[in-house]
Amino acid sequence: PPSAPLDALDSLFGAEGGGEMAQLRAAAADGRSAKADLPLRDGETGVEWREVAVNPLGSRPGFTVWNVEDITARRQMEQVIREDQQKLVNFVENAPIGFYSVDADGRFMFVNHVFADWLGTTPAALLDGARRLGDFLADGAVPDAPYSPFPASQGDATGEVVLRGAGGGAFQAHIAQRLVLGADGEGPVIHSVVRDLTQIREWERALSHSQYRLEQFFAVAPIGIVLLDSEGRIDTANQAFLDMAGRRLEEIGGRQVVDLFGEEDRAPVAARLAGARADGAATVPLDVRLDSGNGAVASLYISRMRQEDGGETGHMLHLIDTTEQKNLEMQFAQSQKMQAVGQLAGGVAHDFNNLLTAMIGFCDLLLLRHKPGEESFADIMQIKQNANRAANLVRQLLAFSRQQTLQPKILNLTDVVADISSLLRRLIGARIELKTIHDRDLGLVKVDQGQIEQVIINLAVNARDAMPDGGTMTIRTSNARVDDPVKYGHELLPEGDYVLVEIDDTGTGIASEHLGRIFEPFFSTKAVGSGTGLGLSTVYGIVKQTGGYVFVKSALGKGTTFRIYLPRHADEQTAAETVVQPKNKDLTGAGTVLLVEDEDAVRQFSVRALRNKGYRVIEANSGEGALAVIRRGDEPIDVIVTDVVMPQLDGPELVKVVRETRPDMKVIFISGYAEDAFRKRVGSDTDLHFLPKPFSLQQLASKVKEVIARPAP
Repeated sequence: PPSAPLDALDSLFGAEGGGEMAQLRAAAADGRSAKADLPLRDGETGVEWREVAVNPLGSRPGFTVWNVEDITARRQMEQVIREDQQKLVNFVENAPIGFYSVDADGRFMFVNHVFADWLGTTPAALLDGARRLGDFLADGAVPDAPYSPFPASQGDATGEVVLRGAGGGAFQAHIAQRLVLGADGEGPVIHSVVRDLTQIREWERALSHSQYRLEQFFAVAPIGIVLLDSEGRIDTANQAFLDMAGRRLEEIGGRQVVDLFGEEDRAPVAARLAGARADGAATVPLDVRLDSGNGAVASLYISRMRQEDGGETGHMLHLIDTTEQKNLEMQFAQSQKMQAVGQLAGGVAHDFNNLLTAMIGFCDLLLLRHKPGEESFADIMQIKQNANRAANLVRQLLAFSRQQTLQPKILNLTDVVADISSLLRRLIGARIELKTIHDRDLGLVKVDQGQIEQVIINLAVNARDAMPDGGTMTIRTSNARVDDPVKYGHELLPEGDYVLVEIDDTGTGIASEHLGRIFEPFFSTKAVGSGTGLGLSTVYGIVKQTGGYVFVKSALGKGTTFRIYLPRHADEQTAAETVVQPKNKDLTGAGTVLLVEDEDAVRQFSVRALRNKGYRVIEANSGEGALAVIRRGDEPIDVIVTDVVMPQLDGPELVKVVRETRPDMKVIFISGYAEDAFRKRVGSDTDLHFLPKPFSLQQLASKVKEVIARPAP
């Protein structure tokens, strides 16, 4: 039947294509062409598609031609294309990158959601044509190329711009654009890809800040830091190390680091570098001295540097400057040594003073029985003269140990130098020229005149011995103001006002290895028999006990300069006149003397000396014995002469007990130690007198007569 083929098609496509088939049959009945894609009903192989087309047959009216074509593959391909297109749309819309297209007038033709969000708006709001690309440029639209954010752009371009969103917030962006010319005379279209650089810039700023902090840490670190390459050559170094080394980076860059250390330290440093290369680090510091003019000393630490992949890049050196610490250690050691020697010298001097007191005293007693011209008189005088020479040595020991007795008064050093200039000229001889230079308004000092004269004389004798072929010795006095503490060698000169005495010679100078020991007692560079080695130690002790400072500067072949800083006396009034006591030619006297001395020889001499001069003498060999005599009260005592240092109850303690009941008791202390040692112990009691050992018969008798003659306080 004529409808049988159409019924077969209906049954082939089933219900899925029923509607489409009805439309095709209607078109065939009307003599129209029609076409439709219809699915086949096939549950096993899945959906297949056929294209069914009906066209009227022109040669035979009323007839139609039906064509059925398998289009399954085409439909599948189209599905794949549609899915890929959707994926592309999703990627463009949601990628963390902005996309936009604009026409020649800068109107947006396409904008993805990401870029619209960055601008603070929506794609729809941008595509309505009201806003253009130039509205979002921080610098406004570009007149000659409104479609491009880059000035004078001819199309393809890449660069950074500042975009401003609808809310006014600006951000840095990177744009890559491409110009596409439209077909059929249409205007150009710009397609652009945008990257927001905000986070990248934050990372860059953070990295830059971190690098700056690291560079600052490296540059201003208070310890020296050096970076080495794998061959031990200097790559870079910070300022602290350059200061220690006394070099500039341009001088040492690329050099072997071991060359910058002292010759004796180069081998140990090289060994440490080799050890660090093997073990990773040298954790135990190495004390090194840099080969620089400032003599810097440092503790060296070495560590190995590695790359992220484990490859070796070199070493890092840390150097802690220990120059000041080493100087302080040397200063402390020198101070301890000088203090120990001083204590020893003081103790020896005290014992010698007791012996010398007895020797000189008994010589005086013998001289009372022998007249000049007798053979024994000359022998006794030889003993006494040698005892006095020994006493002079002891005084120098006490000067060094700062335990001598001083009688300070306010002086002008110009007058002191003038008084002894004639003596100095005789001492140094005719081949040496003596120059004296003084400041006009020289400040006053409070010193013992005899001792400061001894200082100048000792230094003058040293200068003479250093100029055997003649030369010039110059003595300068001047005012000196020290605003900040100044370091000289191992000592520190505090701030303050000083009077400076400089004694300069043009002699042979002192070797540097001897400068640190010249003030030690018995140290001398002179030939054996050419001095005691106590001259400079005496100078040191006198100046120190006076509260001053002595420094020396010398160079072989160029001479030596001694600088003595004495504290300037605060009271600038004229120096007080010294009351000169008339010498007592008649040493006889009357009265009762309590003599307290634990040294038998000294006590025996003193008792005989005073009795020979007419005094009644009660002797005691200890403080306890003297106290017992006083408490018995058998007869009044006019004066107590007592040693300072005695076992158990010493002199100051004895006097303290006696003054509780006899506050008017007159007292003379005798001691081989300095007067200051007991003055500090007796406090404010000023009615006390002192006679240093060794003393002669005349000195003892004169002192006793002077004190007894004084009115009671």
